[in-house]
Amino acid sequence: MPARYFFVNFTSFNESSYDKDLSRNFAVDISGKSFKKDHCRIWVNTLDRKDGTFIVRYKIYETCTQLTIGIYYKNKHIQNSPIQIEGPIQPDQCNCPNPVFQSWLKDYGCSQTYKQIEKDLIPFQRVEMKEQIKKIVDKYHRPESTSFCHYVIKENKIYRDCYGKHVGFNMFADNILLSLSRKTVLPDMEMVINLGDWPLIHKNGEKLAMFSWCGSDDTLDIVMPTYDITESTLENLGRVTLDTLSVQGNVERKWSDRETRAIWRGRDSRAERLKLIDIARENPDLINASLTNFFFFREKEAKYGPKVPHISFFKFFDYKYQINVDGTVAAYRFPYLLAGGGLVFKQDSSYYEHFYSKLTQWEHYVPVKSDLSDLEWSKRIIDGVQVREGMTYVPQTDFECRCESNKGISHEDL
Repeated sequence: MPARYFFVNFTSFNESSYDKDLSRNFAVDISGKSFKKDHCRIWVNTLDRKDGTFIVRYKIYETCTQLTIGIYYKNKHIQNSPIQIEGPIQPDQCNCPNPVFQSWLKDYGCSQTYKQIEKDLIPFQRVEMKEQIKKIVDKYHRPESTSFCHYVIKENKIYRDCYGKHVGFNMFADNILLSLSRKTVLPDMEMVINLGDWPLIHKNGEKLAMFSWCGSDDTLDIVMPTYDITESTLENLGRVTLDTLSVQGNVERKWSDRETRAIWRGRDSRAERLKLIDIARENPDLINASLTNFFFFREKEAKYGPKVPHISFFKFFDYKYQINVDGTVAAYRFPYLLAGGGLVFKQDSSYYEHFYSKLTQWEHYVPVKSDLSDLEWSKRIIDGVQVREGMTYVPQTDFECRCESNKGISHEDL
C-alpha cells in the first residue's frame, strides 16, 4: 500500500476517560536499512482518535530491510515492542509484482470474492469482448455527454483507448491499474470503464459489460470503488488529506462535547437538497444546512441562498449528526462521514457505491425516505485479450528497487 498502517489501543482508556496526556506520552519510531545506506527514508504519521486508540501510518520511499517499529509510552516500550520485520519492504512505486495472483490476495488479507462483485457479474458469464466493445462504442460514444475508456491488460502491461471529449478522469483508472500491476501479475483481460458519474447500462436494454464508480437499482453497471476513495487510498500520506483514516484523527471533539444538531453542506445538485434547506430553516435549532454553490438551480439562488463558504470536512464532526443526501448520483462523501464517529442520517436512494451492500440500516446509519418526507427531526434527533493497433500504452514510472530480493510479506507483517 502507498501508506501502511496499524492500530495501537490502550484498553485502560476510552472516550470518557481519555486525557490529552496520553497523546503526549505516546510515541512511535520506525527505522530500517536500505540497500545503499544504514538508514531508510520513512515518514511516520500518528493519528489520535481520542478514545485510547492511535492509528500509526508510515510511508516508505525506498526498499527497506530490517525494519524496526518501536512503540513507546512514557519513553518505555509497550508490550511486544519493538517489532522486527526482516523484509524487504517495498515502496508503492516499486514495480516488483508477485507472479502468483492468488498468493498476493492471501498475503494482503483480501477476500477471495465479494458479494457485490458476484452479483454484478451474474449477467456476464461469458463475454465476447470484441463484439461488446463495438456495441458500447456504437451506443455510448457521444463525445459531449459520455466518456469511457477501453482497457487492455496484456502481460501485466496496461493499454487503453478512450472515447469522449472529457477523458481526464482516466487518470484515476490508470493509477489503480498501474498500482495493482506493480504488486501482482494481473490476468490478461479487457474492460470498459465509464468515466462519468452516472451508470449507463439500463436493465431493460442490451446487457453490456461496463465498469462504473456508481451503480443503481435500474442499471447493470459493474461497480468498483469511486475515483474519490481510490485516490484517497493511493495518495494516502501524499497530496490528499481527506481519507477514512485522517478523518478519525482530526475529530476534535468527543461525542459529549459535540453540538447537538445535524449538519449538511453541499451544492445544489439535487432537488431534495433544496428541500433540506427548507427543513433546516424551519428547524434551525436542529439542523445547520446551507448550499455552497449554485449550478443546477441558479434561478432559485435568491430563495435558497446566499451560498456559504466551504468549511473543512473535519468540522462536520463538531456536530453529533451528519446528513447524507444524494447529489447527481450517490454522495461520495458517505464513507468519510461514516468514519467520523457521528450519527449519519442517509437518504434512501436507488444509487449505491461498492460497499453499500455491507451496511445495515439502524446499525451503520439512520435511513431517511428519498423525498425527505419523514424528517421529523424533533422526534428523530435525540442525543483472449489483444492489444489493438493505436492503443496508448500506460507506462510505469521508473523507480529503482531490488525486485530479486523480494519475497512474500504477509498482511500481518505489514
